[in-house]
Parts: sequence; structure tokens; C-alpha cells
Amino acid sequence: MAELKYEITEEIGVLSENAKGWKKELNMVSWNDHDPKYDIREWAPDHSRMGKGVTLTADELASLKELLQGIDLDSFE
Repeated sequence: MAELKYEITEEIGVLSENAKGWKKELNMVSWNDHDPKYDIREWAPDHSRMGKGVTLTADELASLKELLQGIDLDSFE
């Protein structure tokens, strides 16, 4: 299997952290030397390993933001 090359170009923020120190983060990540995209996934404390996640273009992130603004968070228990 080909080696996956990545570079976190900007750390935007942490969404949560589990008991083992892994953090779910929103970052800008360049995958295999391509232009950086928005990326949400869990990372080991030293960013050497990662979990499954989702990568979004700026347009996709804008669409997600619009969708989230329409959610009534008070309706959740």
C-alpha cells in the first residue's frame, strides 16, 4: 500500500478529547502534496496517527455551516 503523506498546515481547533488523549480536531491538512482542505478527524496527541475523518473544500464547509445554523440545538435532550 502506498504511503499516505500529510501535513497539518493550520490547527484551527479542538472539538473534543478522549481519555487516551486523542483529540477530534478541525485542521487544514494537505494530503499527498495537494492544496490544503478542511479536515475533521481524531488525532493522536503527537499527530503521528489518525482516525477516520472527513475532508471538506471551502465550499463544502460553507454548506455545512449553513446546514448547522438551521439546527435547533435546544431540541436535543
